Amino acid sequence: MTQNNSLKELLRLNTNDEKYSEKQLKILEAAIETFSEKGYAASSTNEIAKKAGVAEGTIFRHYKTKKELLLSIVTPLMTKLLGPFVAKDFAKEIFEVNYDNFEQFIRNLAFNRYEFVKNHSSVVKILIQEISFHDELKEPYIKLFQEHIFEKFKATIIKFQEAKEIVNWPPETIIRLIINTIAGTLLSMFLLRPEANWRYEEEMELTISFLVNGLKLK
Repeated sequence: MTQNNSLKELLRLNTNDEKYSEKQLKILEAAIETFSEKGYAASSTNEIAKKAGVAEGTIFRHYKTKKELLLSIVTPLMTKLLGPFVAKDFAKEIFEVNYDNFEQFIRNLAFNRYEFVKNHSSVVKILIQEISFHDELKEPYIKLFQEHIFEKFKATIIKFQEAKEIVNWPPETIIRLIINTIAGTLLSMFLLRPEANWRYEEEMELTISFLVNGLKLK
């Protein structure tokens, strides 16, 4: 998926059915590139305008502030990752499946997130960089995870514990270890060292093996 097609896919997730002109798409694409490379604080609307090939005033006709421009980029991503409707779909795809074993569950979860981050790595990078500094990004993430994901995740872990497949640690601990391990692999490949010669699917397989063997009931 190209960067422009990836951007258009995210923008289509907005619920207000707003139509974006090609000029506006260029602004958003330039903002994604600039925020991703330099961070929000170090980026200027003048720089974004030059990269998009528009006057700076054109940006402010669409977005009142640089902050509004940032949110217009990240909000569709949050919708895709954690919006109520999509979060329910994600829960259904991952947690409402009859798995033969724990490895199948981890594989489904890991590759689901791998495909998403691979297609939207620049915007994910912006989200990770900025989520600690903007409550507008952090609070919906926490709320939607708690409301739509956590209980189903916990129930799945307990099911595999009762089947004597994984260790009898607190489910919250196991959830933390799974999320941190998968997220850490994706973070390393796509955001921290994207220039490295990664064998992406092999790295995901090793990550899955690490989790399955590490959590297996001995």
